[in-house]
Amino acid sequence: MSRGYDEITSFLGEWGPFQRAIFFLLSSSIIPNGFNGLSVVFLADTPSHWCHIPTNANISVQWRNVSIPLEEVNGELQYSKCRRYSLGVIRNLSAMNYLPGVDVNVTEIKQERCLDGWEYSQETYISTIVTQWNLVCSDDWKIPLTSSVFYLGVLCGSFISGQLSDRYGRKVVLFGTMAVQTCFSVIQVFAPNWGAFCVLFFIVGMGQISNYVAAFVLGTEILGKSARVLYSTLGVCLFFAIGYMLLPLFAFCIRDWRMLQLALSVPGFLYIPLWWFIPESPRWLLSQGRVEDAEEILQEAARKNGITAPTRIFEPGEVSDWASKRKQAHSILDLLRTKNICTMTIMFFAVWMTVSVGYFALSLNTPNLHGDPYLNCFFSAATEVPSYVVAWLLLRWFPRRYSMAATLFLGGVLLFFIHLVPPSLTMVSTALEMVGKFGITAAFSIVYVYTAELYPTVVRNMAVGACSMGSRLGSIISPYFIYLGTYDKYLPYFLMGSLTILSGVLILLIPESFRVPMPETIDEMQIIKGLKPKMSSYNLQSPAEAE
Repeated sequence: MSRGYDEITSFLGEWGPFQRAIFFLLSSSIIPNGFNGLSVVFLADTPSHWCHIPTNANISVQWRNVSIPLEEVNGELQYSKCRRYSLGVIRNLSAMNYLPGVDVNVTEIKQERCLDGWEYSQETYISTIVTQWNLVCSDDWKIPLTSSVFYLGVLCGSFISGQLSDRYGRKVVLFGTMAVQTCFSVIQVFAPNWGAFCVLFFIVGMGQISNYVAAFVLGTEILGKSARVLYSTLGVCLFFAIGYMLLPLFAFCIRDWRMLQLALSVPGFLYIPLWWFIPESPRWLLSQGRVEDAEEILQEAARKNGITAPTRIFEPGEVSDWASKRKQAHSILDLLRTKNICTMTIMFFAVWMTVSVGYFALSLNTPNLHGDPYLNCFFSAATEVPSYVVAWLLLRWFPRRYSMAATLFLGGVLLFFIHLVPPSLTMVSTALEMVGKFGITAAFSIVYVYTAELYPTVVRNMAVGACSMGSRLGSIISPYFIYLGTYDKYLPYFLMGSLTILSGVLILLIPESFRVPMPETIDEMQIIKGLKPKMSSYNLQSPAEAE
């Protein structure tokens, strides 16, 4: 029986200088994703605003002070954001020296749209794309669409990058998409209008998820079993959280959206030297039949670890097995080739989408919470740190299936019951929302590992990319889950909680991957519970045929 890849490369050890370097270099490449993935929280936030009254309107100070009508919003009187009293009528009344509230009942004056634009409060921001292009009132639909366009780019990147990475290599796609993300983020600073901004944001989204998935799979395939789990949680995810926590710090110090975007883009250029320190995945090279290249990388890894590698790492028979796989072309259709892999892909797709809706909706909702938006964003990001630590502990000591189901049930149940909290107890609702995000974030961390371990090497990156398409569909619609709150404050929590609980039930049907060797081919994949492969019918006939 031929040896598995993990057994063949066990001479390298689990945590030598080579593995540590790969761990920290690949993990650090994820930090910019924390910037770009949620920068829209500040770039597209809407400050307080009201109709602009021109300085040359020729009206008295008294009439200028009452030119904006009051409206009741959530039980509070606020100045209207989209209406003003007719400026022509006010001008005539002012010219006749009538006093508002004395000679004229102001509320009876007809109202009109903000024909001269808006004025925006600069208490929190100097500028955002909302104030830059007046994305308010009749154009406020463009705000959630801006986020959706970015995540639509992420969706397309999930689909394309998986196939490119499986065909051309993890390393090439990793650095190529990092360059796309960084360069187009810089170009975005000079966007002349909202349409151009969205087009560039779409491309940035494509690069963002592509380098994330490529870095994740590259580390998963290079590192050993124990380091693989550490990398997938406290590596990739924790470094993403670091970038996320730095986002409100950047935004607090830089209140202009163009300068903020530039500051978040420049760090991407610091990763260029990593090209000479991060190797290609030996697993991918072997799947392409490039055995000599794979052995060269493993020999170099052994040298860095101070270990003498075997003269011949792969036996002749094993070399033939790997070389033969070069003839097998794999495409996205391979994820639907058999009933087992097709069913598993559909189930993971649904789970990824539900988890993503919860994660991104709760993350994008931070400006709507009570308090300072910068602190709210920081606390939301900081919540992810303990969730990743817990996810790492669960992945290290407990089965994947039950760990993920438990975190999904935790997040779903807490979100579901937020509607039972009295409206006056806002702190309790916020606490439940944060703990709910804790559970959903932990599940998000686990699902990457779980998916990568169940799919074979020949389609692993493609599978992770395809399943993460479900996640991206969830992120695309997540801004509109928040928008549902304008109709019913608790409706988003009710929907997110219900869907998350259902995903927890669904995950219990997927096979376990804890302490199970990662498959190399599609035929080596585990079978979903209750699903029998077609080959089993032949196996049952074997005794009869033998007779």
